[in-house]
Amino acid sequence: MSQTGQIDTPARSVISMQEEKEKQKKQDMQDDSIKSIIIVGGGTAGWMTAAALSNLLTHTNITLIESDRIGTVGVGEATLPHLRYFIKRLGIDEQEFMRATNATYKTGIEFVNWGKVGDAYIHPFGDFGEPIKGIDFHHYYVKLRQNGHINPIGDYSLPVVASKAQKFDYPDTDERSILSTFSYAFHMDAGLFAKYLREYSTQRGVTRQEGIVTQVKQHQDSGFIQSVTLEDGTQLSADFFVDCSGFKGLLIEDCLNTGYDDWRHWLPCDRAIAIPCQANTPPLPYTRATAREAGWQWRIPLQNRVGNGHIYSSPYMDDNTALDILLKNLDGEPTAEPNFLRFTTGKRKKVWNKNCVAIGLSAGFLEPLESTSIHLIQLGIMKLLDFFPNKHCEAVRVDEYNRMMQLEFERLRDFLVLHYHATQRDDSDFWKYVRTMQLPQGLAHKIDLFKERGRVVQYTEGLFLKASWLAVYFGQGIIPKHYDWQLDALPIEQIKRRLDEVKSQVSLASAQMPMHAESLAKHCDLETGWQTPPPPANLSLYGC
Repeated sequence: MSQTGQIDTPARSVISMQEEKEKQKKQDMQDDSIKSIIIVGGGTAGWMTAAALSNLLTHTNITLIESDRIGTVGVGEATLPHLRYFIKRLGIDEQEFMRATNATYKTGIEFVNWGKVGDAYIHPFGDFGEPIKGIDFHHYYVKLRQNGHINPIGDYSLPVVASKAQKFDYPDTDERSILSTFSYAFHMDAGLFAKYLREYSTQRGVTRQEGIVTQVKQHQDSGFIQSVTLEDGTQLSADFFVDCSGFKGLLIEDCLNTGYDDWRHWLPCDRAIAIPCQANTPPLPYTRATAREAGWQWRIPLQNRVGNGHIYSSPYMDDNTALDILLKNLDGEPTAEPNFLRFTTGKRKKVWNKNCVAIGLSAGFLEPLESTSIHLIQLGIMKLLDFFPNKHCEAVRVDEYNRMMQLEFERLRDFLVLHYHATQRDDSDFWKYVRTMQLPQGLAHKIDLFKERGRVVQYTEGLFLKASWLAVYFGQGIIPKHYDWQLDALPIEQIKRRLDEVKSQVSLASAQMPMHAESLAKHCDLETGWQTPPPPANLSLYGC
């Protein structure tokens, strides 16, 4: 008989024992949980990581170490649409973010001189037409081309037509509307973005520690990182570490000796010069990437200035020549001194090693030809949250994280390689090399299959979807020999009428959209002295 007057039974005793075991198991799990995180390095990578972790890990002690004496690269100013969902997940108002970062809207990337000198095309954040009776739109387009109709495929893409007309409006939420067939991203000041997220993070409990890490201590048996020591002698310990220290890889490489896969034989550019200049005309709603003799030049329009840079290959061009080319092709007067950067395209052999994850440039670097730098930061953060560990960092989580990040890096790399390889240029040794180089495994197969029958091999995982590959293929002159055989049953005039309807709908929708500058003024409360922009000088540049 118990004190409560109830009879103790074997069943009750078993239940009590099970409850105690579950209680103890829960306590053990809590004891193994990550209670403290140190992020080494600020900038875009560090403060994006701090913001995301502080937003979700409300009971975890997070410290970010950075020094005002160490500059950041700060050239990741063009983004992809995924960033919209990142800031929304943080609960940040989009227009507040735009005002704080001098942001403009972005509906795609214009590529100039890539297929041939004088050519131009836009890689849009949206589709080219839509499937008709289960057959992809581009097959109809190919059949029309083969019958003498050579309108650019961009004529059937709303974001392409709107971009060329310098128009922007928010996509329609009605999926039946042609105004719903595109997305958008931002051009922004990466330094201001980091500053904005720093304030966001510290308001949510992140501790900012000023200082430079001079020593890293590891556990004698496991090799896990235990603590870091600053130059003033301050020692900080944590359960988990995030390396956002940039190219150096202070934790992931200098301490853990993870190793690095060098991809310069596929992406030979290894130098960059960045410089801002005055903005004398309204900002375009797209990034521009202009191919030069041994690399390419970026142009990123912000509200208050234009970001510019020249990425080039040092075996084919010296620094002085590269700087001269850049300065001769600015829209306005420079507003700062040029910033010279050196890098090695590639990635760490493991992005997550022991109790340390590398995010940003410390994880790897792919030149910003398709604005993937900030996307890779965001991806690394989101995958970390998906596989967030306990103190033991079980191998199954670490291995899967590394597998997925390896896959993403490789597939982004292949898409960038396509831009270089799919060229008809032979006006310099650089372009001769990339046009004839051996391709990564699988990329040659993708190109050959598209050339033969217009099929776009799609990944089950990966950033760039079918429309992105189509933009580069057609934009740089890779036209399929054959279209889907089912279209042989359709008269060419019927196909032409259908595509003319799509072209007309796109043109009408673009005409109804406000100018990009008007949308900025409306949504960001801008008062500017921009002059009215001239119309594009030669729309016929947009071939293929």
